[in-house]
Amino acid sequence: MTVRSILSGVLMGAAVLTGTFATTVSAAEKITVGALRFTSHAANFVAFEKGYFKEAGLDVEFKFFQAAQPMALAIASGDVDFGLTAISGGLISLADKGAVKVIGGALQEEDGVDGQMILASKAAFDAGLKTPADLAGKSFGVTTAGSSFHYMAHKIADKEGFDRKDLKIRPLQKVGAVIGALKSGQIDAWSIVPHIAKGLVASPEVEMIGKVSDYVPNYQVTTVFTSTKNTSDNAELVKTFLDAYSMGAADFNAALVDNSAGDAAAEDMVKLIHKYVYADRPFEKAAPSIRNGAMRLNAQAALNMTSVADQLNWFKSEKLVPAGVTLDKLVDARFVETF
Repeated sequence: MTVRSILSGVLMGAAVLTGTFATTVSAAEKITVGALRFTSHAANFVAFEKGYFKEAGLDVEFKFFQAAQPMALAIASGDVDFGLTAISGGLISLADKGAVKVIGGALQEEDGVDGQMILASKAAFDAGLKTPADLAGKSFGVTTAGSSFHYMAHKIADKEGFDRKDLKIRPLQKVGAVIGALKSGQIDAWSIVPHIAKGLVASPEVEMIGKVSDYVPNYQVTTVFTSTKNTSDNAELVKTFLDAYSMGAADFNAALVDNSAGDAAAEDMVKLIHKYVYADRPFEKAAPSIRNGAMRLNAQAALNMTSVADQLNWFKSEKLVPAGVTLDKLVDARFVETF
């Protein structure tokens, strides 16, 4: 018997007698978080890299997607625990069936911060597509019907006063496919977040013709969502995730949106994000695009319900979701501040 073994036995015995042993030893809860390789998903990457998830008792694994719809399906099936992406027709339909819930806000358009841009192919631009008012009769790229791109296209048509049907929606499934089609002139137009848009405009194949914020003010571009099972059976997990996520969002905003953390912090933030966004490019080439994508992430995951309601009404007007789906079915507003 060594002194160490004696002490170990005494401590274990005391723990059993006091009932404290089980509460002081606990494994981190494993969760899977869905993500796209966009700067807009940076809060999750920051929370992971800076240990905020770990400190909260969460063992996080990322699963990456190419579009919003598949992520919603993965949440509903239980393959993914939390997701962050735009509201899609698939997500709303799954919410109507009681499978998923929006639990917070993520990316939002804000005056004074560069947001999503409306783009035209060089071929279409040279042929007369100079402003969004010229989009009638033109083709507009989207990932899927019922995606955020589809919503933005119709909001442009509504404000410019031409029929939505006069805009030819072209579903291409993946962001990369939309980029290729725009640069080659196979589609006339698209709208996308600035970290992608500014890089495209710098090329000779693409022109900027407008800003989404002029057509969808204060647009809640992306939301945080999870399964309805999590919201009903594991509310503490939802709160824990949102708290850690919000710490990552605060660091991101301070470093790259408000520029209040200093130059060194901004450089470190870009390096962190580069592990996930444009990781196949040298840092020197990726850094400008990452900085260009720095849109506001909602503090404490606050959710713009006015914007969410407008999006839901658009989906209904296009008969892309069941007519009976309500805002309460889509959103569980218990976890964050709403406005």
